[in-house]
Amino acid sequence: MICELISVCALLLGAVSSQFSPDPSSPSTFISDEGPCRIYNFGLSADCQGRQLDFVPWRQLPVTLESIDLSYNGLHVVSAADFQNFPQLRILLLQFNNITHIANEAFKNNPLLEHLNIFNNSLHEIPASPLTSLLNLKELFMSNNLYRHATLADSFSKLVRLKVLSLGGPLVMGLKKNDFQPLKNIQLQTFAIKCSSNLSYYEPGSLEVIHTKQMGFDMAIDQRPNALHHMLRDLANKTLSVIQFRNLFEFTYYMGDEDIFLNLKDIIASQLIFHRGKFNENLLKMALLNLQVTPIKWLRLQYIDFARSPTFVDSGAGSSITELSLDNLDLWYISNPDVLRFDWRFTWFKRIKQLSIQYVYFSSVPCDSWAEMEGVELLDVSNNRLSDDVLYNKRCNYKGSMPNLLTFNLSTNELTSLEDLSSLIKQFRKLQVLDLSNNKLGSAKESRHCVWTQNITRFIAHHNYFSSEAFHCLPTTVSYLDLSDCNMDQLDLTYFKKATNLKILLLSGNKIKFIPSKWESPSLQILALDGNSFGLISKASFQHMPQLSQLRAGNNPYHCTCELHAFVQDTIAIGKVNLTDWPLNYRCYHPEPFLNTFISKYFPGKVACDIRLVIIISVATTAIVILIFVLICYIFDLPWYTKATYQIIQAKYRAHKENLAGDVGNFNYHAFISYSHSDADWVRDQLLPCLENNKNPYRLCIHERDFMPGKWIIDNIIENIESSRKVIFVLSRHFVNSEWCNYELYFAQQRAMGKTFSDVILVVKEPIDPSSLPSKYCKLKKMLSTKTYLEWPQQVNQQPFFWAQLRSVLGKPTMTREGTNSIRSRNTSERFSVVEERIPEVNKPLEGNKKEIQSEIIHRTEIELQDQRNLEAQ
Repeated sequence: MICELISVCALLLGAVSSQFSPDPSSPSTFISDEGPCRIYNFGLSADCQGRQLDFVPWRQLPVTLESIDLSYNGLHVVSAADFQNFPQLRILLLQFNNITHIANEAFKNNPLLEHLNIFNNSLHEIPASPLTSLLNLKELFMSNNLYRHATLADSFSKLVRLKVLSLGGPLVMGLKKNDFQPLKNIQLQTFAIKCSSNLSYYEPGSLEVIHTKQMGFDMAIDQRPNALHHMLRDLANKTLSVIQFRNLFEFTYYMGDEDIFLNLKDIIASQLIFHRGKFNENLLKMALLNLQVTPIKWLRLQYIDFARSPTFVDSGAGSSITELSLDNLDLWYISNPDVLRFDWRFTWFKRIKQLSIQYVYFSSVPCDSWAEMEGVELLDVSNNRLSDDVLYNKRCNYKGSMPNLLTFNLSTNELTSLEDLSSLIKQFRKLQVLDLSNNKLGSAKESRHCVWTQNITRFIAHHNYFSSEAFHCLPTTVSYLDLSDCNMDQLDLTYFKKATNLKILLLSGNKIKFIPSKWESPSLQILALDGNSFGLISKASFQHMPQLSQLRAGNNPYHCTCELHAFVQDTIAIGKVNLTDWPLNYRCYHPEPFLNTFISKYFPGKVACDIRLVIIISVATTAIVILIFVLICYIFDLPWYTKATYQIIQAKYRAHKENLAGDVGNFNYHAFISYSHSDADWVRDQLLPCLENNKNPYRLCIHERDFMPGKWIIDNIIENIESSRKVIFVLSRHFVNSEWCNYELYFAQQRAMGKTFSDVILVVKEPIDPSSLPSKYCKLKKMLSTKTYLEWPQQVNQQPFFWAQLRSVLGKPTMTREGTNSIRSRNTSERFSVVEERIPEVNKPLEGNKKEIQSEIIHRTEIELQDQRNLEAQ
């Protein structure tokens, strides 16, 4: 509809020519921007528009030109030489200059010229002679010049290919019968005539010879309203597609009683347009009464200044416009909304099929208006600033109204409540298409309880403000849903499960941050998600849309990942889903090194994307590392060294704790050695040399060297254990079988009673199974199970670690001493103070129990002495 309006209006204004001018800014056709004109389209077109030229720069233009645009300049004259070098010229635009003269031979060398526009210049005469050679001319725009008449020369009869012609100007005072005689044998598509705003005369028959499909009048009949009779009579029995009257009454409202539209009944046309001008209800009534009996099915009133006549009286007898039957009625840009009920009724809408009311800005919709529009199938009330309370009146009864309405366009208004709309529209039983775009709908507060008619199949609501809560207020019967540019950041998936008929979904230009993997829409075929805020899509994103065939998802901040790459590759390879905007609209946004990289050029490595391959490589690498580690441990005996190092560190830590406790003790020996007679060689040959024969020697006590002669053995054992900082037990199978070793172990346990066993050092010379020990060695069993012990290694290379561990346990020896150097005399006559700064002071718990211990074990003494003699004899 609007396209036809633009076409006819352009004829009157001479602006249609712009459609023949190729786009000069097209980068693919641009050649040169040097000189006064831009040359493009591979040297076939020149754009000289608006360059303030006062002459045609023909010397600087290529001779290959087919199109020249010299509009909006300051040209005064078109000379014979201006276009003689362009034999291929087909389009010449000269509108909006100040041309007063065109040379007779100006277009002599342009026989191929088809389109000439000299609209809005200063020509005083119709340039008949210059046009004589243009036998291929199809479109000629020469209106709005300073002609004083519209008479065409006989040479126009030779323009047999002419299809579009506009002529006239503000100084043409009227039309004569012979003005257009040269056109009588030419079949035009469009003819437009412009006359003065004060038409002085119109001779009947002036337009009889015109054969055209579209007729446009730009003339005011304020002073000669009867001229309309003759114009309509001249058009009688002609088959026209469009008749347009521009500024029919430019300055005054028609107040006469004569029906100036009487001859309209004889017009055979499809569309009648009144563009601009002044109308009152009397003039409108005359036009509508005559339209009732014409074949015209399309009426448009646009940019009309409507006012009521002061003499109009409502008789109360009802509307006189009861038989108006139109396919289309357009009411656009009417200054007064009273035009909708110009005779105080809405009856004239009753038999209209498609009613469009735009830019009328009516402030109320009376209840009876809905009932009157019983024949309307399409109602367009867009662009009217309608609010909810204007459109929907809760006091009205809408039941049974708009029984034939199929399409309702409410776009570009100020509606906010889906709930109110649904209350109105649910009564429109046949409604299928609802357009609510460019409103303020979608808030959760105004979208609570909605009940829609069950026939809605297309719901258009782009450019609103939808929240996710508003989804439950949308009709679920739709097959087409447009929620583009609605400021949504998330979706309500439950709605799509209910909308089982949904086939086309448009969500472009929102702020959707992620695509849920459980999005179910069983019938969806076309989905638009471009221009949102999500960065990830994968094969799982659309797996519950089995019918999806077209997807538009470009212009999103994509995170270029393996999932995205896999989705794109699979989608393209399978071909079931067509990415309609691929690949130009798909770019990487993250990670930063790939910013603005086309996703089509993003190829991640196979290792990075194949998780199975990653697992295989990881497991294989781990197994190899473990194997190498085990091999190294086996070759270098690493576990033993680790264990030994750990024991040294643990011993140093205990010594550090004891040092912090602040206890200081005075002892004769650093350690008392308890061992079986069978292990004496190892003690004399290995243990003593390694601990006593070094730079910082330890003082050790062994029974065969340091016991006081003449004393009881038990006394020697007790006194020397008490005089020693540590007690070292050399454990072996012989140790377990020795009764005296058992006593020494018992005494050491008694000494440590109430404390930890940190002063007891266990050296396992040969392996002992704790479970095989006799029950009397329960303490030893416990110590072997709970206390860390030193194990004598058989490998020579490991023995230095053993001695390092033992020294670490004994601590660094620091002593003060007085007396001789004799070992024996030191035991008998002098005391040595052995101070270990990190060892707390040791009490002597056995002093009070000595006699008790002696009495307990004295009977075993003789037996042990006898055993000892026997062993020594052996």
